[in-house]
Amino acid sequence: MSQAQSSLPQDSLIPVGVSSCLLGEEVRYDGSHKRDRFITDKLSSYLEFVPICPEVAIGMSIPRPPIRLELVEGEVRLRGVRDSCVDVTEPIGEYSSAISSAIDNLSGYILKSKSPSCGMERVKVYKPDGNLAGFSSPGMYARRLLERYPLLPVEEDGRLNDPALRDSFICRVFAYHRWRQLCAAGLKRDDIVQFHAEHKLLIMAHDEQRMRRLGKLVGSLGKEDLDAAAQEYIKEFMAALAQPATRKRHVNVLQHLLGYLKRDLAPDDKREVLNVIDQYRLGMIPLIVPITLLRHHFRRIRVPYVERQLYLYWSPPELALQNEL
Repeated sequence: MSQAQSSLPQDSLIPVGVSSCLLGEEVRYDGSHKRDRFITDKLSSYLEFVPICPEVAIGMSIPRPPIRLELVEGEVRLRGVRDSCVDVTEPIGEYSSAISSAIDNLSGYILKSKSPSCGMERVKVYKPDGNLAGFSSPGMYARRLLERYPLLPVEEDGRLNDPALRDSFICRVFAYHRWRQLCAAGLKRDDIVQFHAEHKLLIMAHDEQRMRRLGKLVGSLGKEDLDAAAQEYIKEFMAALAQPATRKRHVNVLQHLLGYLKRDLAPDDKREVLNVIDQYRLGMIPLIVPITLLRHHFRRIRVPYVERQLYLYWSPPELALQNEL
């Protein structure tokens, strides 16, 4: 097993917050749930879910009158649809602060889309008369979560149906968890250097410009305060992985990897790899095909640099993420 493969989470699950209704809990305003089988049946093998429903947590009943985002004197508030005297803006804000110690321990968060409290984006905002205000917003709880934890990988259930967004989110969760483990153990300069080396090709697949900036930052680690450098590094790193990897950038990484085999690979094998990469470039086959072929050759031809890379090995096969890219 390569060093990169051994970096996959194995012994413990990764703690991730999730809107309770997505796990099948009947906590919605009408007493229903929105169970998401990809979350409960697939991701649960790797993630330890921390269910949170802010509306129930602040004492709202099940079922309960519906609430919505409402523009009141230039301020977006969380109020009752039928009774504007119901205003839970402050209670939701207070709960967001009260739960911060629990959120500090998370490596990701999955929110319920379109929810006036938990929607990550594009939640409708209304005027007091019931007409749309003409713009959208994150839900009230989600907005505070995003503002307070800008590094935390956050996604909502609807967007997880997009293969590229799903891949980006899960990749960020795994990577952020690794970073948090390093920090918990006492982050050292060599830890950042090794972390960057292991993730370099993953970063290249998502954001090549940031990969270069991160490389320069790592190269100057001894010249500035380590804590400040670490904060700058992880901020840029998470921003890079938040950019969904594209087919073009994957092709670039695949060709880069092939370059490490060119001296040892037989001509027929090299032509086969080039052909498979080109088929992927043209959209004829999914990413898992060239990935699997390159894994095969790197098992025969040992390249220490490649063995340190998570690009070929980070994605759990059971999730089949690369089968749809």
